[in-house]
Amino acid sequence: MDMDRGFLLKLLDTVSVSGNEEANQQNALAYASAFADECRTDAVGNVIAVVDPQAKRRVLLCGHMDEIGFRVTHIDEKGFLRVQKAGGVNPKLYIGAPMQVIHETFADGKTTYTRVNGVGAVLEDLLKKEEVKDTDLVIDIGADSREEAQKLVSVGDSVCADTQPRALLNDRISCRALDDKAGAFVILEAARLARERGASCGIYANTVVGEETTGRGAYFAASNVKPDCAIIVDVTWASDAPDGDPAQTGEIRLGGGPVLCLSGMTDKALNRRLGSVAAEKGIPLQYEVAGGRTYTDGDTVLKTAAGVPIALVSIPLRYMHSSVEVASWKDIEQCIELIAGFLCDMDGEDAAR
Repeated sequence: MDMDRGFLLKLLDTVSVSGNEEANQQNALAYASAFADECRTDAVGNVIAVVDPQAKRRVLLCGHMDEIGFRVTHIDEKGFLRVQKAGGVNPKLYIGAPMQVIHETFADGKTTYTRVNGVGAVLEDLLKKEEVKDTDLVIDIGADSREEAQKLVSVGDSVCADTQPRALLNDRISCRALDDKAGAFVILEAARLARERGASCGIYANTVVGEETTGRGAYFAASNVKPDCAIIVDVTWASDAPDGDPAQTGEIRLGGGPVLCLSGMTDKALNRRLGSVAAEKGIPLQYEVAGGRTYTDGDTVLKTAAGVPIALVSIPLRYMHSSVEVASWKDIEQCIELIAGFLCDMDGEDAAR
């Protein structure tokens, strides 16, 4: 299979903190336009690549494009920035870390994005605190005054760790925001591959906004598409990390293959169908157990309108919600193959179940 690794690297390089996803959604739109019959956007900023919109049976694919981070709330008189978290951030991880601010300006109908370097200030009192809050953090961009800082930064700008993709041993990759740009990459690549292989169902591949904060993107997409079923692609905790515990949700290994979720929220028939496709293609599967909610966009999609059956396909990930997340290219590729196979197995006239 010809997986476009460069496209995922581009998504990772482009900051898309929850609430400010537009720059990366332009990347998704440009990429999807090369294979989709239609590319739709909506009021909240989703990009939906549609393959065969005339098909009776519709499958919604969701992988969220937003990443955790911060947004600027205040610039003090000395030019230091204060921030508020966007998503499940552990503020301690950003003390003494290289940071980047993405400043947006809008003129003549065009948005321009400017990157400003910064660091998470190392404050002795902060290092001693047992619980560090997002509002405790101070971002230093080198400015000497509020007026100087305001020439480059505004309230509402995105802030995140300044980490770029790095290759590790065993064809693994480390970067911030693999949660869930890897999932957004998977759904677009799966839709492209299924198109090439002649899938006959309607495919609606949605790079979702707002998963880390509001759930707005998944709600809008499912409400508008009205799919027969949905496959959600996200990341899950790899239990082979140094402090991993398989007893929590299951034994999950990097390089062990896609992970299916067993939960009251996920549909058994869809899981069986994915299992059959995996067996046919020789794709190893792993399983995780969720006692209730999955804490993904699937929870929102499931309860949209009259209800949408969902399956959750996850990519094993170490050090989730940090700036050094680690994933395996092998798992990413097998997730693409699994979902493309599922789509090709789905007849455009058939019931999803």
